[in-house]
Amino acid sequence: MGKEARPNWDNPTEFVLACVSYAVGLGNVWRFPYLCQMHGGGAFLIPYLIMLVLEGVPLFYMELAIGQKMSLGSIGAFTAINPYMGGIGLASVVTSLYLCLYYNIINAWSFWYLFHSFQPVLPWAECPINANRTGPIEECETATSSQYFFYRETLDISSSIEVNGGMHTGQALCLLLAWVMTYLFIVRGVKSSGKVVYVTAIFPYVVLIIYLIRGFTLHGAFNGVAYMFTPKLEQLTNLNTWINAATQIFFSLGLGFGTLIAFASYNQYNNNFERQAIVVSLINCGTSIFASIVTFSIYGFKATVNYENCLERTRLLLLNTFNLAESSVSMDNVFEWLEKLNTTFPEQFAEIAHKLEVCDLESELDTAVEGTGLAFILYSEAIKNMPVSQLWSVLYFMMLLLLGMGSMLGNITAVLTPLRDLKVLTHISDELLSGLLCVFCMVLGLGFTTTSGNYWFTIFNDYGANLSLLFIVLAEV
Repeated sequence: MGKEARPNWDNPTEFVLACVSYAVGLGNVWRFPYLCQMHGGGAFLIPYLIMLVLEGVPLFYMELAIGQKMSLGSIGAFTAINPYMGGIGLASVVTSLYLCLYYNIINAWSFWYLFHSFQPVLPWAECPINANRTGPIEECETATSSQYFFYRETLDISSSIEVNGGMHTGQALCLLLAWVMTYLFIVRGVKSSGKVVYVTAIFPYVVLIIYLIRGFTLHGAFNGVAYMFTPKLEQLTNLNTWINAATQIFFSLGLGFGTLIAFASYNQYNNNFERQAIVVSLINCGTSIFASIVTFSIYGFKATVNYENCLERTRLLLLNTFNLAESSVSMDNVFEWLEKLNTTFPEQFAEIAHKLEVCDLESELDTAVEGTGLAFILYSEAIKNMPVSQLWSVLYFMMLLLLGMGSMLGNITAVLTPLRDLKVLTHISDELLSGLLCVFCMVLGLGFTTTSGNYWFTIFNDYGANLSLLFIVLAEV
């Protein structure tokens, strides 16, 4: 009777889109490009695709099979297989709850940047004026305007985890908004979330395609793309390359959280999940590569701009020091002039040696950035240099928000579904249960909006799920 009363997805497409929306998340945009950069560019794709076949698809398939066969959340499904295995489901729920506590703060940051994108001048495009109105704030000049906006305006970060200066009101309100949206997505179970996934799964691809076209028209974009696909085959002998490929597939597909089991539990009993498991796994893998091409085109643009700015500063320094004609020194012959002037005027050249910067495009491209640094600092730094930067900023942060919301939908479903299966909670309506869970997570999540919150976020992100998931999936197998 319980299984007959269980709601189902309206059609298989909703289920596939829900899995895609959950699996394709922020990791595809900010983690995979970083790993490509760290482990030999195109060479990293070899272990990545091998691990997809060896571990990704089989484990993804198994979780869908368990959920669809048992028509229960992770706790109920494993308990039905064997009462002693109920702990695996419980561990999945606890891990997903950890994720729910801190994951929505990323969506809050996306809201914050999105709202600030509707300004005549993007606030991270230039440093604010100091209190004396004599020049830019020194802290901002020491770093960059993009870093200053993220660490000072967005986070108002304290000097250490022990120092807490109170709650950031703007971030707290953005977090509240993120949780309100999450509640509206899940309030009616699969009937509401099944409609939401059409947006959270499809819209990011629209933005990525727009950004791909725009990225390829940017000056220096192909420097980044060429850097990504130039294989460094010696990295294949590095054990860490294979370990990172395995863990990226593992986390990218969202294995071990209980979300896939929860999603599959709402399927029709005879649904063809085998084909769906392969399709979603391939879509996820393809999206990582596609998003990396987009990221590296933007990355190449940013690196080229920084490199040429460095050359221009060097050119101006030479012109002002040696009283050369304006047209004599160009960015194309700066290095020739450096060598020539060093030989001709060694004493005068020695006086400015400490002011000269090392301008190198390769070193700019070698600067590896991941996580929030890539998503909120590097991208925003590139966006501010684009024409009509407000438009590109709005599109990018809407995409980031929907990617985060799609994953958040899966995380909260992994906790809610086992709770709804419990007999002791059957008298509580779905709307109330969803609301109580969202309020509980939001109240605890407010700690991440304090000035020391980013340190706690890093701890949760690094240790909250990683090791526990390995044990959960090992026990599943």
